[in-house]
Amino acid sequence: MTAILNPTGAAPLRPPPTRPAPEPVTMGPVGPVLELPGTPASALVPVIRDGQAIGAYVLSGGRVRYRPVTDPDRLVAAATGAFAIAVLTATVAVVGRRKPPAIGAVTMGPGGWVSLRGVRPPALRPATPRPWWARVLRARRLVVER
Repeated sequence: MTAILNPTGAAPLRPPPTRPAPEPVTMGPVGPVLELPGTPASALVPVIRDGQAIGAYVLSGGRVRYRPVTDPDRLVAAATGAFAIAVLTATVAVVGRRKPPAIGAVTMGPGGWVSLRGVRPPALRPATPRPWWARVLRARRLVVER
């Protein structure tokens, strides 16, 4: 009979091996369905990763929406990092805007004279009006006016 059903002479075909029954499905990263009270029927399905809720599916009014959960630790870390960068930027800006000293290096010249070589002379003060108290008292300057 083998020759009639299988003219090539190969071994007869066997039925595939039976597989064991599948194990019951566990929820895994999705939590149990929670029914929410209210007039429109709605349900909440939490999504869990590493034992921590990362979001939830909300089934309401025939629509399914995913709502992520904000992690407060990541939020604090991001705010701290942004604050540190802002402080660093402000510090660099303040240090970069510093004015150089008004007088350069002061050295002793020949004969004990103070040498300020290469320094511009200070700008003259503009003529300021007399203060109000000097006008009231009719005060005069002690310096000889020219």
